[in-house]
Amino acid sequence: MKLSQAVTLAVLCGTLPAIQATPTPAASSALPTGTSVVSGANALATAVGKLYFGSATDNPELTDTTYMTYLNSSQHFGQITPENSMKWDATEPEVNTFTFTEGDQIADLAKSNGQILRGHNLVWYQQLPDWVTSNDYNATGLTAVIQNHIAGVAGHYKGQPYSWDVVNEPLNDDGSFRSDVFYDTLGESYISIALNAAHEADPNAKLYINEYNIEYTGTKSTAMQSLVTTLQADGVPIDGIGMESHFIVGEVPTTLVENFQAFADLGVEIAITELDIRMTLPETAALLEQQKQDFYTVVDACLQVSACKGITVWDWTDKYSWVPSTFSGQGAATPFDDPAFDGIVMALKGQSLS
Repeated sequence: MKLSQAVTLAVLCGTLPAIQATPTPAASSALPTGTSVVSGANALATAVGKLYFGSATDNPELTDTTYMTYLNSSQHFGQITPENSMKWDATEPEVNTFTFTEGDQIADLAKSNGQILRGHNLVWYQQLPDWVTSNDYNATGLTAVIQNHIAGVAGHYKGQPYSWDVVNEPLNDDGSFRSDVFYDTLGESYISIALNAAHEADPNAKLYINEYNIEYTGTKSTAMQSLVTTLQADGVPIDGIGMESHFIVGEVPTTLVENFQAFADLGVEIAITELDIRMTLPETAALLEQQKQDFYTVVDACLQVSACKGITVWDWTDKYSWVPSTFSGQGAATPFDDPAFDGIVMALKGQSLS
């Protein structure tokens, strides 16, 4: 359903106050639209034993009153991930100079709404300030940089996040470690350095490694499982693996349950952390129907594996999706603007699509 439709349905359910919806581009009248009227995706998810159904968000969106009326409802979203405001360039733009204004805004929003906060992220090869990448640190120096950054950021938010994406996207698709300033200087030890520092800074938070293309069985997923096993053998704290789940319509893997269970068998929890399912535009009835099936498949897979703690969509409306600016000619990736929302609801309610 379109943003305005979603809000209208929520008003009819009594879960949101009546507001003036912001107009959004209309879909073709020939295309199906979402029809589910529910108390909320998060309410349904928690009712079947998951911790949350959540959404990512970003600070510029927080001035959109229609958007916020929906995001603020814990019936719909029980968890929030800050898309950018806790990353390295946002929190420590200069050496040992920390800025938390925007991160605090989202952390405070989650707290005021009674929503779970996911800390995202502490060590990643992108969105790094130049002082991290250009100073030619030796191993001792870069270790201190990592530890100081994590102590500053995770320490600032100590006790607030349920979990931290401590290390983000450390692997190449062939299962090898990604070449970046951290790996090139410290080897794979940077991962244990970061996890240990995060545990020291925020000892009650669940510590995750977050990655894409490990939702599939195969080389990259196997490499991540091997990394988990190595960390465990070395006594390094590792609690969970984030499955980003940026999928393409019609290409959602058929081995999700098998793969999720393989991680669960290692004794770690998992979460679907950045779910969207994009298509080549324009939307068609066939693409939207397949997308509905695809969202159903992903949510149902999480429901089948008890170690899958929750599902986060990478923002809930196409109005703020990252996809069109990243993948030329593609979009319509988020579920709340399309019939895909019905697929989520039906999966959470244990209903069959057929």
